[in-house]
Amino acid sequence: MTGTVRSGSGAGSTEDLGGVRDLFDSFKKDAEGRISRVEITARLQQAGITPDDPRITDAWSSLESSDADAGRLTLDQFAVLCERNGRLLARAITGDLVIPDFPSLVADITEIYERLLSEKDGAVADYIPQLKRVPPDQFAISVCTVDGQRFSIGDAGVGFCVQSVCKPVNYCLTLEEHGADVVHRHVGREPSGLGFNELSVNGQGLPHNPMINSGAIMSCSLIQPSLDMSDRFDYVAETWRRLSGGSPVGFNNAVYLSERNTADRNFALGYFMREHGAFPTNTKLIETLEFYFQCCSVELDASALASVASTLANGGTVPLSGDRVFSTESVQKCLSLMSSCGMYDYSGEFAFTIGLPAKSGVSGALMLVVPQVMGISIWSPRLDALGNSVRGIEFCKQLVEKYNFHVYDSLVANEGEGKRDPRLKKNQTAIEGTIRLLWSASKGDLDGVRACLASGVAASAADYDGRTALHLAASEGHLTVVEHLLEHGADVAVTDRWGGTPLSDAEKGGHSTVVGALKLANGALARTPAAVKRSA
Repeated sequence: MTGTVRSGSGAGSTEDLGGVRDLFDSFKKDAEGRISRVEITARLQQAGITPDDPRITDAWSSLESSDADAGRLTLDQFAVLCERNGRLLARAITGDLVIPDFPSLVADITEIYERLLSEKDGAVADYIPQLKRVPPDQFAISVCTVDGQRFSIGDAGVGFCVQSVCKPVNYCLTLEEHGADVVHRHVGREPSGLGFNELSVNGQGLPHNPMINSGAIMSCSLIQPSLDMSDRFDYVAETWRRLSGGSPVGFNNAVYLSERNTADRNFALGYFMREHGAFPTNTKLIETLEFYFQCCSVELDASALASVASTLANGGTVPLSGDRVFSTESVQKCLSLMSSCGMYDYSGEFAFTIGLPAKSGVSGALMLVVPQVMGISIWSPRLDALGNSVRGIEFCKQLVEKYNFHVYDSLVANEGEGKRDPRLKKNQTAIEGTIRLLWSASKGDLDGVRACLASGVAASAADYDGRTALHLAASEGHLTVVEHLLEHGADVAVTDRWGGTPLSDAEKGGHSTVVGALKLANGALARTPAAVKRSA
């Protein structure tokens, strides 16, 4: 092998590599003009693409060992890598993934994690004996974006049972197999307003929704009912494996046995629904209940669950493999019910405060979905009175305080709340904030100026020509805006590229009241100790 780009690779000849050459030139080269695989890996990790990402390992395997002698790559070899997996490597290096400034997101999540370590409220679930024995202070947060950017912190490699987090997955499986019309002949789609294991059905004699125990039992009755029990479970386990991008998926037999032996309420729910004729014809009730307990006992870690959540965020396609597991239509319906019913009796409050689809489980797992952006898993076994992870809920609150992820954040002035959009490229937020500030100042929009300053935009921020908000407000005669900018530290003596000051702009425009305010501010500046020292 010579390492030249082959016909059909899409990269073209060395002379036509264009943007790929620019990327290549951004790396340090050795004496033979080659770049280091180690540096490529480091740049990818900075962007959130980990070395064990199956897409990256596949890309490296596309080069034979002789193609990358001693971990050094030529331009042609680099071009082959860039063309793999939707140009993932090139997009990562140029900051063209869904979270361009991934290190900032990592820093924020790390900060929240460390802040929550001292949170000791709540207690582990005690009605299932095996769950009662789980060490209560374990804590993990894991993120996977729709581009496969990943980060985990804490006990992210420790396995836990999914418990009720299995309900969205099973619901999607029923939709894929039967379609929504058939599924909802047997289960409703409204919040129950009752406990997750309440002995209750709706007005049609159906369980209220698939996210509570009765509805989840009904979902299990609809999943591959013609198969043997073992094959049905294998089918569900394989779905979890695909959703997690090929991560190991286990089964906790001890939890399964423990749950089955303490399942009087779930058995009662099953018989209650059968009494109301809710199940499909020929449903084997005991087998269905056993299947439900097995689904709750599927075990994986926080990193794998984040991949599952990111698959839902990505409309049913696994970011790490490109495998379409669910249709977008099924995912849309599932996320809708997660939004309204996914957090037990806290669902309404969660939708109001957090505004994102989520599902919790009594193991302490919480799966959070930011549609078209990322999936997040939080695992912390201490639960509140409603059965939700205490740390998990608090993490979600702090996340949406930092970022404009709430489904309705786009309708309100997020600038006034100081929220950020992590989907913007690095420095784009600051640039756009400056533009908004200058525009608001030029139009005399005091509320707009206040919002920009509250979001962290500097009062003296300037455009390419050195024009500040004070320049523009002064030149247009907007006195209240000028006064507000001065109160917030705007530099009254700043000059633009032509040497103009806010005062000279106000004088040129004939705005006498603004001229007076600026002269007064100039006089106050001249009397400051720093000014006196400079004059001396």
